[in-house]
Amino acid sequence: MLPGSAQQTKQSVRKASLTQYVDPFIGTGLHGHVFMGANVPFGAVQVGPVNLSTGWDWCSGYNYADSTIVGFSQTHLSGTGIGDLGDISLMPVIGKVKLAKGTPSKPESGYVSLFSHKQEVARPGYYSVHLKRYNIGVELTATKRVSFHKYTYPKATEAGIIINLEQGIGWDNPMETYITAETDSTISGYRFSKGWANDQRIFFYATFSKPFKNFTVSDTTAVKPGRTLKARRAYGVATFNTAANEVIMVKVAISPVSIENAKLNMKAELAGWNFKRTVANADAAWNKELGKVVVKADSPARMRTFYTALYHTMIAPSVFGDVDKDYRGADKKVHKNASFTNYTTFSLWDTYRAAHPLFTLLQPERTADFVNTMLAIYQQQGELPVWHLMGNETYCMVGCPAVPVIADAYLKGIKGFDRKLAYEAMKNTMMLDGRGLKYVKKYGYIPADSTVESVAMGMEYAIADWSVGQVAKKEGNKEDYNYFDNRGKAYKKYFDASTGFVRGRMADGSWRTPFNPFSSIHRQNDYTEGNAWQYTWLVPQDVEGLIHLFGGDKPFTTKLDSLFLAKGDLGADASPDISGLIGQYAHGNEPSHHITYMYAYVGQPWKTADKVREIMNTLYTDRFDGLCGNEDVGQMSAWYVLSAMGFYPVNPSNGCYVFGSPVINSAVINVGNNKTFTMDVRNNSNVNKYIQRITLNGKEYTKSYIRYQDIMNGGKLVMEMGAKPSSWGTAPADRPQSEM
Repeated sequence: MLPGSAQQTKQSVRKASLTQYVDPFIGTGLHGHVFMGANVPFGAVQVGPVNLSTGWDWCSGYNYADSTIVGFSQTHLSGTGIGDLGDISLMPVIGKVKLAKGTPSKPESGYVSLFSHKQEVARPGYYSVHLKRYNIGVELTATKRVSFHKYTYPKATEAGIIINLEQGIGWDNPMETYITAETDSTISGYRFSKGWANDQRIFFYATFSKPFKNFTVSDTTAVKPGRTLKARRAYGVATFNTAANEVIMVKVAISPVSIENAKLNMKAELAGWNFKRTVANADAAWNKELGKVVVKADSPARMRTFYTALYHTMIAPSVFGDVDKDYRGADKKVHKNASFTNYTTFSLWDTYRAAHPLFTLLQPERTADFVNTMLAIYQQQGELPVWHLMGNETYCMVGCPAVPVIADAYLKGIKGFDRKLAYEAMKNTMMLDGRGLKYVKKYGYIPADSTVESVAMGMEYAIADWSVGQVAKKEGNKEDYNYFDNRGKAYKKYFDASTGFVRGRMADGSWRTPFNPFSSIHRQNDYTEGNAWQYTWLVPQDVEGLIHLFGGDKPFTTKLDSLFLAKGDLGADASPDISGLIGQYAHGNEPSHHITYMYAYVGQPWKTADKVREIMNTLYTDRFDGLCGNEDVGQMSAWYVLSAMGFYPVNPSNGCYVFGSPVINSAVINVGNNKTFTMDVRNNSNVNKYIQRITLNGKEYTKSYIRYQDIMNGGKLVMEMGAKPSSWGTAPADRPQSEM
């Protein structure tokens, strides 16, 4: 090939790159809490900066409002409402510094450095920043289980790298740490900590591109003799002489199992020192996953918002095991040579709603391993996970959100997991007594005088129960189907027809009083991060039944219209998670995410179009403050990805995606098996937001929803858009149904 042709080929590849549309800064400001740093899709390592500041808006360790850095940790959470991880912090320094973080006003009291966003770069798989205090350039990249640090120093006789095993994020505190210099260019150790996850264990092995001239260890009180230390708060300091612009690189492999396995991960994933190639490999890994959906939109801003959202959905769940398939289970035992890839960071109360239904489209093989992980957890701890982190059950949030995820995979026919075990795990989990389930079995609802958050908890259980019932139906178990389907209607027990809201009900059957549908007391009343206005609609499994409770289509629609207009005082103790408000609709919190699509069930899809366009245009942007609430490990972004393409899974486990109003002009979805599902959105604009007509594979398609299997079969869907509502999708026969 001629040199000119080669250059043209390179330019073509660069132009086709989808990572160019990803801006990792989106969502790092305000309450987005997203991870900032370098990683690969679903990787165990998320290496990035940690700010000096702490608090709710620093749950990921980083907030755009900050200008301080105290280290570069190997693990981070993305978008959570609780902080944790931040394990094994490295910080390059110059001169003698105190082994403490310090303060911005007195940096000499520690080793904190200021930085500027003007000297900061972030893109998928790569992060760089300049540490002002030390005049050190920092670059980061990663493989699945290994982080790669590149530090460019000024001329110095005391250039150093601090290895801090004390530091964690949020609630995380060290319990036992260990560090040793195995040679003059390798160190290893572990960090056991207690935080949101009660018992976290992470082992590491690090290699340096240059031998250190000295290595000291400290427990924060004093430097200790030798080069090995076991303590609650162990530090190591490697020192070097450096020439001007000299580069020192460090690779850090992690493992949940052992130091030896960390070494194995290093050998398998990052044997050499080619930083540039590792960055390119990370970029390629991201392009591969982003390329499963190729869209076109009217503006670069829309492209950035879309692909950054898709990027955010693939930071977690993250790999929690080694290259030899060893992992540490929920039973704290090491499970060797597993038949699946083990994962962690399951924010299921959030992600069961849209992120996992998105994964079934784009990541069916990985979905099987998510399910396999959950089934292993069931076998190890006796129940399916609620919010699993680093092999620990946190029991964060309410309900049994793993059940709809597994039911969805089961009912969609995803292969690669034990279907009989899946049914057993779902059924047995829902038949336990803990976390309010004994009251579901006794009363058919959870009494408000027995349990905090009773309404939210009971309505979440009803969604899971309905899902089990659908699997029982598929299994041919009529008795189980009838039992769980009946429990799936438990939301009716909380509905007060006299007020038109769900509310707390006492053990004697009376309603809790006084009652204020606007009131929110964060995790201390009958709702979880919400109020009666928001929770009344949490019936994605039986929208028809909810319509009936209201008295039919017209009163249901009137009430639903009111949700987006109602104004009232949530109270001084309202949950900070209630954000992104349109009336009382709260897009910043997950229980609201399906509500705009409920208009399709009463034959008014144009109202869904109005609302989803308003949300996409006003509550998602390509700025650092571009999210209206916590990212919640991909759910906030999954809503956008699906909605931007024009459909959303109201019911998270019936395989039905309800149409809304796409903001992209075309999409090619790679659904596997050499098949693609192509969407062509014609005459689309800010004004032309209403679907006029749809054809699927050349045939008229009048239904206001599309089934999972229709997408996975591949084909072509054409949407014609217009400026006024049409009759498309309005007929009773074309409305979505709970049991598909």
